[in-house]
Amino acid sequence: MSITKNIQLLQAELPQGVRLVAVSKYHPNEAILEAYNAGQRVFGESKVQEMVAKFEALPKDIEWHFIGHLQTNKIKYMASFVSLIHGVDSLKLLKEIDKQAAKAGRRVKCLLQIHIAQEETKFGFSPNECKEMLDQGEWRELKNIQLCGLMGMATNTDSTEQVRAEFSSLSSLFDELKSAFFASDEAFCELSMGMSDDYPEAIEAGSTLVRVGSKIFGERVY
Repeated sequence: MSITKNIQLLQAELPQGVRLVAVSKYHPNEAILEAYNAGQRVFGESKVQEMVAKFEALPKDIEWHFIGHLQTNKIKYMASFVSLIHGVDSLKLLKEIDKQAAKAGRRVKCLLQIHIAQEETKFGFSPNECKEMLDQGEWRELKNIQLCGLMGMATNTDSTEQVRAEFSSLSSLFDELKSAFFASDEAFCELSMGMSDDYPEAIEAGSTLVRVGSKIFGERVY
């Protein structure tokens, strides 16, 4: 099936209030352009260098989301254009994003990554670490970042029950943090969870951003 057809099917399936992030990492510009021409505007990349090259070559109304594990020394290359950073997993990283965003004269939107999976390989704050960080309040002094919500990845497992439970725990944490720290902040509204294999469960649990790659572009060619 074509990329265009895949995009149309996915968009028809998503309920109102859920946005599709087309995960275009490792895919060529031609594939992204086909998705773009089918109406897709939000694309997710996980390598800064690759995202910068694509940003320079592709239409300027694309919203670039950074969805990988971000190193502090790479932020400066994308601070001028990135729309949303999904994987902020430390205050140190948040401070560096703030610093580079200030240099670029921007306020960069960020999601806090929470570790919800039963896997050591996934990054993120534990729920308690996240609460502690927000409680300490240092982040409030960072004027060039905007916290817009949470991101998490479920365990890579065949157990739908486990995946549902993990997404549900992230959704509950979102509600808790929203009322404790962001009650009057309309910008704190995003819950980025769900990928090609588990996005239906994520949407059930309240996801607002689903990150889908192989269901759009086919399997990646490394």
